[in-house]
Amino acid sequence: MQIGIDFGTSYSAAAASIGGRLHGIRFGDEKQFRTAVFFPAAVPDPNDFVLTDELDAQVDAHMRSARAAHRNALDAWRRRVAEANALPAERRVEALALASEPVQRSEDQLRAAALRSVRAGWMDRRVRESRGAAVSVNDAVFGDDAIEAYISDGYGHLVESPKSMLGYNLLPNAKKIILHIATHVLEHIRLSATRQLETPVRAAILGRPVEFKSALGPQGTQQALEMLTEAANAAGFEDVSFMEEPAAAAMHYHTQRATPERSLIVDVGGGTTDVAYALVGGPERAPRIFGSWGLPKGGTDIDIELSLHAFMPLFGRGEPGIPVHHFREAASVHSPPQQREFRGHEYRNAPPPFRQRLTALQRFGATSQLNRQAERMKIHLGEHAHGRVDLGFVEHDLAVDLDRSHLDAAYADFLDRLRALLQRARGDIGETPESIFLTGGSSRAPAIQNAIRTQFPDVRLVVGDPSLGVVSGLAAAAALD
Repeated sequence: MQIGIDFGTSYSAAAASIGGRLHGIRFGDEKQFRTAVFFPAAVPDPNDFVLTDELDAQVDAHMRSARAAHRNALDAWRRRVAEANALPAERRVEALALASEPVQRSEDQLRAAALRSVRAGWMDRRVRESRGAAVSVNDAVFGDDAIEAYISDGYGHLVESPKSMLGYNLLPNAKKIILHIATHVLEHIRLSATRQLETPVRAAILGRPVEFKSALGPQGTQQALEMLTEAANAAGFEDVSFMEEPAAAAMHYHTQRATPERSLIVDVGGGTTDVAYALVGGPERAPRIFGSWGLPKGGTDIDIELSLHAFMPLFGRGEPGIPVHHFREAASVHSPPQQREFRGHEYRNAPPPFRQRLTALQRFGATSQLNRQAERMKIHLGEHAHGRVDLGFVEHDLAVDLDRSHLDAAYADFLDRLRALLQRARGDIGETPESIFLTGGSSRAPAIQNAIRTQFPDVRLVVGDPSLGVVSGLAAAAALD
């Protein structure tokens, strides 16, 4: 049995066409799942803490430091008292009230505090060692449940959108981890399909963008395809092929039309935007693809821009002492390297309240929560003029009010690039298409639909299923082989 798989940046889906009927593979109650995987890490048990000679030396060092700090505080208090006693009577009482004497702690209290500090440091090191170890596929959690588990657990490995990393220059260990995760996602899909179709699934056609996100150019796309092939083989697929996502969408539209027409296929996904020009409909088994064009930008890029424009000013974006790139790292939840960079920054010298807010945002799961709010508000502001976002997970009673100006700023760069892509496609085509077929998870956005209509004002716009247009075409293509 051969199935079609839409291994997406934001969401993934799978389907098979049997006897001309589409069978969508379900993941829980849904026909797709968020392309996110959470691998729980073993949380260290405080009862395993043993006071070795090295740790005992750390306890002594903490106690010496505490004694020195008390002596310094006591000297400072005595100076303030002496200065207060030198003041006129009317000011002396107030000054003495403000000069509180440091509390002297006993040796037992000092040792107990030092032990707590050393034990906390030991726990932190154990957690970091757990995170740095090779991820385990046991007990993996997928989709929105993966993000919920990461936010509530606090320990473990969360990878969102592994597809977005495939085209980049990866260090050997990072490449191994991304391959491992992609393998597990594809195995999850294959086993789900095998159970539901009640037959072994060993072959698949995978959707692929015209251009993968990459800093390596065509080499990045080639690397991504090789990694996906390797991951699919490791997941148990013996026969793997690829189909460009706009060609798959064209295949889906082709099956819906009785008469032929020349159509511009526009697939706006989470990570990439792809366009194809095709002859669809009629008696032919498959559409005829005349050309395709790609843009390595999509809905997740808009989420990042909305976070930067609407949320990050609350964390100090624009403050001279905080580097601008820190905020993009925080917003880029789909890039594990950038997330690690952000969590490694020190904000002791940042002014309040930004110091406290940035430190809170560095907690594991906080940037994922912020990104989810950006994604939800992007959808909300597409239909409503105003919205309010509760950021209480960062700071009590922290919230931000948003309006369409924030959404316009978030969309600005993407829409400029989309217009350029459409103009390039129109120039290459050299004729006016009879229709435009629109699909992809981000295609429902009014701003995107308006931009397309503006470029092709006299062309009929057909809005297809935003989530399942590509996978339906992949399943139809798989049934032809």
